[in-house]
Amino acid sequence: MYRIVTMLVLLAGLLPAQEFTVKFATLAPEGSTWINVMKEFDQTVRKESGGRLGFRIYAGGVAGDEKDVMRKIRLGQFHSAGITGFGIGEISKAVRILDAPFLFRSSAEVDHVLQAFDGELRKEFENNGYVLLGWAEVGFVYVFTNTPVAKIADMKSVKMWEWEGDPVADATFKQIGINPIQLSITDVLTSLQTGLINGVYISPLAAVSLQWFTATKYMMDLPLTNSMGAVVIAKREYDKMPADLQQLLLKHGSVFMRKLTEQSRKDNQKSLETLKKNGIRFVKPDANEARSYDEIGRQARQAMAGRLFSPDLLARVEKALADFRTKK
Repeated sequence: MYRIVTMLVLLAGLLPAQEFTVKFATLAPEGSTWINVMKEFDQTVRKESGGRLGFRIYAGGVAGDEKDVMRKIRLGQFHSAGITGFGIGEISKAVRILDAPFLFRSSAEVDHVLQAFDGELRKEFENNGYVLLGWAEVGFVYVFTNTPVAKIADMKSVKMWEWEGDPVADATFKQIGINPIQLSITDVLTSLQTGLINGVYISPLAAVSLQWFTATKYMMDLPLTNSMGAVVIAKREYDKMPADLQQLLLKHGSVFMRKLTEQSRKDNQKSLETLKKNGIRFVKPDANEARSYDEIGRQARQAMAGRLFSPDLLARVEKALADFRTKK
């Protein structure tokens, strides 16, 4: 017995110790695609680093709302996060152009803009103390309500939620002409159930995962926006790592976040069917109303230009989309 214990101790001494533990937090719940893919990412970097690098994952908002998580990263309590546009805006307001209302019409358009502007937007993260490990799309976002909404006039009677402190949502709803109720994302379901609010905006997958759909009856069948997400790591933590571990994070971050985006798109499509099966009624605006929403999106983007992103960046993104649509 003594020999066996001695041998195990000696073998353990030959194995490389974990040098870097990346404390990662996200609102995505345990069992979700986000967490499943992050676990694959973790297993891969552990294996290829010989156990020198790994993630410790805090799922389901246990570390707080995205604003809380970004504050804790600044304080050094966490190192990395999986965030939506709201959290991205805590790093760089300019990158919120990817969440601008009524900008994208298809996933192909999203991919085109990301490819064209990836380098420029990555620099935004780095200039603000973070390294982008990969884009992780949340998906197209729809308005869910307890009264049917198709026309802009319908929206004005809704007690609409707004993520507290979100300038993109704020500019959008101002153009529509409504004054939403600002709440933390963790307070939304209870507020829907009590009637404090009766309208929210969210992706189909998140509506199912967070169970918000259970407190609503209708979905406007026209996306309000496409919600971008990202996995980031504080640059000060990244810079502590040797070059080989940095490259592992970048290489596999890109691969696994692309996998996450593709799976999220499939999951969002399935979630639309789940919503229908559970009695959510889809209300589609007619062509004239759709054009009116497009105009609201244009006005909202112009209102944000100069405050969040530069007018030049907005013009270049809109031109890239116009050129892409022309070529199709």
